[in-house]
Amino acid sequence: MNISLKGKSALIGGSSRGLGLAVANQLAHSGANVTLMSRNEKKLKELVEILEDKTGIKHNYIKVDFNDFDSYKKIIKSYVKKNPIDILINNTQGPISGDINNLSIKDYQKAFDLLFKSVVFTTMLVLPFMKKNNWGRILNMTSISIKEPLSYLALSNTIRSSVATWGKTLANDVAINNITVNNILTGYFKTERIEELNIVKAKKLNVSVDKVYEQIKNQVPMKRIGNPKEFAYLASFLCSDNANYITGINIPIDGGLIKSL
Repeated sequence: MNISLKGKSALIGGSSRGLGLAVANQLAHSGANVTLMSRNEKKLKELVEILEDKTGIKHNYIKVDFNDFDSYKKIIKSYVKKNPIDILINNTQGPISGDINNLSIKDYQKAFDLLFKSVVFTTMLVLPFMKKNNWGRILNMTSISIKEPLSYLALSNTIRSSVATWGKTLANDVAINNITVNNILTGYFKTERIEELNIVKAKKLNVSVDKVYEQIKNQVPMKRIGNPKEFAYLASFLCSDNANYITGINIPIDGGLIKSL
């Protein structure tokens, strides 16, 4: 199967590391012009230069802080006004970890702004061009925890579930415009984020980080943690014309971890 995104422009959140970066790499190597987003401008510049050297395509970056919604709104609105987007990958860093008993209402509001408001605002900005062009791809990077909540990720469980149901609602509304909207439910992958979460979990359980990794691997039927490239392959397929008839669904990629159907 040939996946070509030549001539398409992709905007990718949280793409200076982890799964966001893996997706950016794959979309760029499939021919798309990608725009990276994160807080680390130095890293963004380096990554864009590397991508341009490897693909021979002009790429871009935007320095944004998803934790500062008011500032983010101004920056992203200005960029999208001048740069039409065909493919939107909604992805941000995760909120703080913690169980129900250790979180405040303020924590929930911050997580809502980070995970939900930024997704809705950005999506509504790119939709007019997609509708005019009668083509678009929107991927929401969520988590398997929206199906089987993890006690130490109460904020992520709650707000990402809202993103998924909102995505399904949107998918029904824009399908007539040949715009697909899908949610990828992320399992365990070798990223900086999982390392950070495992450090917190190790301290809480008073065990080594290696022990936490072993416990995770044993939970997964494949007995391993995923490679970010495997996630990116799925994302690139969903962004291509090969996935024209796939919309409004939650797609787990977790090595079989989710127990429910």
